[in-house]
Amino acid sequence: QVQVVESGGGLVQAGGSLRLSCAASGRTFSTYSMGWFRQAPGKEREFVATIRWSGGITYYAEYAGFVKGRFTISRDNAKNTVYLQMNSLKPEDTAVYYCAARLGPPLATTEYDYWGQGTQVTVSS
Repeated sequence: QVQVVESGGGLVQAGGSLRLSCAASGRTFSTYSMGWFRQAPGKEREFVATIRWSGGITYYAEYAGFVKGRFTISRDNAKNTVYLQMNSLKPEDTAVYYCAARLGPPLATTEYDYWGQGTQVTVSS
């Protein structure tokens, strides 16, 4: 059974930074892709970033208002952990952030097989 557990959320002022962690267990993840998503109150869950465990290929959200370069996804193979470094945070980044895993190539949709419980990120103005 694959498990993913997020941590690192919290309250931060606008312009600040947070690093989220996602610890994965239960499989050999070389053929998996890991994704970060977020869901604000009253909104649908949306894609943030994804990384292929083997090779480290990454993709980021490109929707309006999301500035590439503020967030960076990375992985530590030895720790089976994926990170989301978030810089220059804005109040509109406030959401529950979810980590997810899927067997296969990275996707920017919610077609992931395993999800964590989420970690709250709140950015104050």
